Amino acid sequence: MNADIRIAVLDPRWRRSLARTEAVVRQAAVAALESFSGGPIAIALGDDAMLRELNRDFRGLDKPTNVLSFAASQGAGDVALAYETCRREARQQHKSFARHVRHLVVHGTLHLRGFDHETAEDAFAMEARERRVLRRLGLPDPYGARKAA
Repeated sequence: MNADIRIAVLDPRWRRSLARTEAVVRQAAVAALESFSGGPIAIALGDDAMLRELNRDFRGLDKPTNVLSFAASQGAGDVALAYETCRREARQQHKSFARHVRHLVVHGTLHLRGFDHETAEDAFAMEARERRVLRRLGLPDPYGARKAA
């Protein structure tokens, strides 16, 4: 697949903490896009302040979050990640930073292709797709005890 993926590293801590930052992010996005067509996507690697502002302005939640996705027409859209939240979650979950970031990029990219987790049925389908993509990347199941069929 020759996906049009643009990556903007807006916080220098991403490069200090994640070797080959753009390559890691691109690999996860391309894996998530396999078998999907659609327009270009942009991935912004920012900080908690940026994600807090986006979360507040677009979701009405005045707090930072790990990843947000903004779908546009024809499968195009934007994904944004917050450095501090991603880093903290990786530590809390005893995962490498790179592994956690790959999962969040896959998660956010799948949102651009119409997946969501608003209902239990939708969450099940999205998690199953995430598991398949992450398995192709050689990563373990991020949901652990919650098993998909």
